[in-house]
Amino acid sequence: MNKNLTILIIDDEPPIRRLLRAALEPHAYRVCEAENGQLGLQEAVACRPDLVILDLGLPDLDGVEVLKRLREWSQAPVLVLSVRDRESDKVTALDNGADDYLTKPFGTAELLARLRVLQRRTPGAAEDPVHVVGPLRVDLSAHAVHVAGREVSLTATEFALLRVLVQHAGRVVTHKFLLRSVWGPQAESQSQYLRVYITHLRKKLETDLPQKLIRTEAGIGYRLLVPD
Repeated sequence: MNKNLTILIIDDEPPIRRLLRAALEPHAYRVCEAENGQLGLQEAVACRPDLVILDLGLPDLDGVEVLKRLREWSQAPVLVLSVRDRESDKVTALDNGADDYLTKPFGTAELLARLRVLQRRTPGAAEDPVHVVGPLRVDLSAHAVHVAGREVSLTATEFALLRVLVQHAGRVVTHKFLLRSVWGPQAESQSQYLRVYITHLRKKLETDLPQKLIRTEAGIGYRLLVPD
C-alpha cells in the first residue's frame, strides 16, 4: 500500500532511529534521518518526505517549533513520537500541525498501523518550499526573500503575511483570511493591521521595480500578481 513512500525521522536518539529504520524498511518505506530540528527541516527540503516521524525533545529546537516551521510550506502528515505523555503536550502538538501522536515506548505493529492511516492523507505531489513569482523568490523553509536577485529582510509578521500571499499567488486573498492567518481569529476585524503591513511589504519588495507586486482589490483583499 505504501508505494515506496519516503519517511523522514527526526529524533536525536540513534537507537530509536535504528529501531524505526529496521521496522520501516522491510515494508518498502524509504527512510531519511535527522538528529536535530535544524537538520530535520533541511532534510525535509532535501528528501521531500511523504510522512514525518517527529520527536518533541530535540537538542536544538523544540519539536513544536519544528512543526510550526514545517507547516509553513509542507502538508506532509506528521506523527509525533515522544516520551511526553501529558494531555497538554498532545493537544499542543496537534494544534500546531501534528496529525497523530504516539508515546514512547511504542509497539511496532501500532506504529505501522498509524502510518497506514496517515498515508491515506498524504498529498498527491511533493510540495516545493521555494515559490517564484515574477521577480519575487520566496524560500518558505529558509525564511529567505529575494526580489530581482536582491535579498530583502522582513520582520516575522511581514514574512507571515507574504507567505500567505505567495501560497495563493494570482488569487484574491480576503482581508478576513489574511488577518486570521497572520494574527489569529481574534484579529479578523482589525483591518488597520493589514493596511500598515501591506504598506511595509510594498516598500520593501517593490523598490526599484517597474511594476507592482501586490494589488489592492478594493473592499475585498489583496492579490500577489502573477506575470502573464
